[in-house]
Amino acid sequence: MVGRPAVPEVIWARPERAGRGPKPAFSRADIAAAAVRVADTEGFDAVSMRKVAAELGCGTMSLYNYVPRKEDLHELMLDAVSGDYEYPGPSGDWRADLTALAHQARAMMHRHTWVPRLMSPVYGFSPNALRYLEYALSCLDGVDARFGEKMELLAMVNGVVTTYVANEIATAERSRSLPWSEEREHAVRTEYLISQIATGKYPRMAAGFAEDPGPIDMDGVFDRALGRVLDSFGR
Repeated sequence: MVGRPAVPEVIWARPERAGRGPKPAFSRADIAAAAVRVADTEGFDAVSMRKVAAELGCGTMSLYNYVPRKEDLHELMLDAVSGDYEYPGPSGDWRADLTALAHQARAMMHRHTWVPRLMSPVYGFSPNALRYLEYALSCLDGVDARFGEKMELLAMVNGVVTTYVANEIATAERSRSLPWSEEREHAVRTEYLISQIATGKYPRMAAGFAEDPGPIDMDGVFDRALGRVLDSFGR
């Protein structure tokens, strides 16, 4: 493939433009923004070098002069949306600071529902990813733990957020694909579940639903899952 390097290459180590010659028609930010627009409006599977080139108004082969590989395009996209984070400064309460970051991440992933599919340590060292890590580590300055332990905590927090949001997105997408409403399906499934519990075969489930019949507070579940991860680090 034209422009594809034969050895591993970090896109951020590649000069955005050569020292000589005409000024490039597009910046990396332009390319990333175009790819994000395609993913947001048409879905992640629609993102291709051809589609992004068309969004920019250039030829596909021309785009390879800026972005050698599709994987590099994905990295540009993830870095672009990672610029959405706001960093108010460490408050002195590391739990509150990391909780706030987690809520920002959850909101960002709902704005860009393709992000969970791209989350990978491979893409963890782009400019905005490094900015995020530096800020998150600064929130942990007062915590007596090794650097590796702090990085493990951040990875676990990110894992909780990504897994949780991926499930939320999958559930929402499934609901949109059904020929009936989500409420109607929930009612039918609940009716079936009640009929099964009423058989007496599932006493623990019966006791549980008698204690807490629902509905489930998904925001509360998110906060509790996140809190348990933070609790394990604070011990």
